[in-house]
Amino acid sequence: MSSVETLQDLTQQLGPRLQLRWLTASPAASRPLRGVAPTTGAHSPVGSLNCIHPNRLQVIGPAEVLYLAGLGRTAYQETLDSLFAAQPAAVLFTDSIDPGPDFRSWADRTGTPLLGSPLPDREILRHLQHFLTHALAERTTVHGVFMEVLGMGVLLTGDPAIGKSELALDLITRGHRLIADDAPEFANIAPEVLTGTCPPLLRDFLEVRGLGILNIRAMFGEGAVRESKVLNLVIRLRALSSEELAGIDRLAGTLSVRRILGVAVPEITMPVAPGRHMAILVEAAARNQVLRIRGYDAGADFAERQTRAVTGVRAGQAPARGGE
Repeated sequence: MSSVETLQDLTQQLGPRLQLRWLTASPAASRPLRGVAPTTGAHSPVGSLNCIHPNRLQVIGPAEVLYLAGLGRTAYQETLDSLFAAQPAAVLFTDSIDPGPDFRSWADRTGTPLLGSPLPDREILRHLQHFLTHALAERTTVHGVFMEVLGMGVLLTGDPAIGKSELALDLITRGHRLIADDAPEFANIAPEVLTGTCPPLLRDFLEVRGLGILNIRAMFGEGAVRESKVLNLVIRLRALSSEELAGIDRLAGTLSVRRILGVAVPEITMPVAPGRHMAILVEAAARNQVLRIRGYDAGADFAERQTRAVTGVRAGQAPARGGE
């Protein structure tokens, strides 16, 4: 998705699809979609008429027109005053609605652009909310290789030359898919949800030391790459000393949490050593994470089985009560 920061960016990208047209002159200066006031960040970028928590794009459809028509003259003027005082990026009229002289007068006085579309308000809102949720989401770039492994979004991280790209290439040959090498970009599109994509310049490419730059799409076909994926697991590759290996919890492993844009993502530290088949281990980690998401923990299950064995209680059998 191309960068969308201003009203002009929005109309350029979605204008033809939503049949947008300028009802006032196209603004010469950029109209930011994020707003300029400190409080605007908490408001929705687009929505129906709302003067309490103003939207950056105020949408006026048939329901809003009926509401405004039912107001007294004083309340009507106060509503328009509040609407334009919030300095929206634009006011968008759907269903081929004509703004009327009052809206045009306020727009001229405040320099607020008016847009129109013949499409119904529900369709306009659905497209704009989906588009702007992704376009305006908070983003960050994390060094690593982002892969889809068994349907899971897996980020491979680690020190330079630890073997991330070689591992990614091994996974690709086993049928998994590359999303981004070196600089995947993650966006917080919903609470506790991060979506990873690849910068356009790096798309389809994987750098492998000794081989140079490889075009994965050209080498392995369309099915070897993917445009985006939700991040489910981070695997951190590390060369551990014998003391560090001995200190790993035998039941829980190295599972921890890494925070990216405030979202907690499960992270596993994967020891790198000669003779370890890393691709198989990554597949196993992805499968195990699927089980965790479903509520199953193999370590807890094993510990419980040991407890039952020690106490002599069989699986599914209640312990005997005293005196029975």
